[in-house]
Amino acid sequence: MRKGGFRVSFLCFHSKSNTMEVLTNNQSVAELLEVVGLNEEFTNESLKNLGDADSRYLKDLKLNFKTILKGDKLNHKEVALMGLALAANAANNPLQKFFRKLAEENEATIAEIGEAVACASLLSSNNVLYRFRHFVEKEKYEQIPARLRMNIMMSPVLGKEFFELISTTVSAVNGCQMCVVSHENHLIELGTTEERIFESIRMASVITSMVKVIY
Repeated sequence: MRKGGFRVSFLCFHSKSNTMEVLTNNQSVAELLEVVGLNEEFTNESLKNLGDADSRYLKDLKLNFKTILKGDKLNHKEVALMGLALAANAANNPLQKFFRKLAEENEATIAEIGEAVACASLLSSNNVLYRFRHFVEKEKYEQIPARLRMNIMMSPVLGKEFFELISTTVSAVNGCQMCVVSHENHLIELGTTEERIFESIRMASVITSMVKVIY
């Protein structure tokens, strides 16, 4: 009886401990969700797996994301528009909604918001084409016209420098070396500092990590 009673007490304690762990896990997830304006009920398999494990990475990701939102070489509107373009590139609806709201709060125009998404879409197309040329390294493919319309590149609403900056980050995420080198060179010619470029790339890296967890 005593032995059975002891076992029951242990199981109750064990059950209580598990409940406390679940509450801790849920709190860690909830804090991350709060940063991107999502309620505690939002969930997916990545969040479940991280929450169940009480992963310390949840805190790292939250802090990394909060850091990029502050900006240093990018102003708040640029952070929002850059984030929107990167979220669009990842086809991530929750983060697109978050960054669009942030862009509007920082007085981005409808035209600027639309062009940020358009830039991501256009660069995705270019990245496939030029990445193929780079991989194959045949002169013949360099001579064949791309036959892709790119009118928004001529006089971007976002301004030439910022359009190039978004183009660089999207190209980096999509893994097009030729595009990254080309756009980075244009930015340097336009007077952009390496610090501003690298901050944008760091932002792209954090958002890329975030889209694996928030989707």
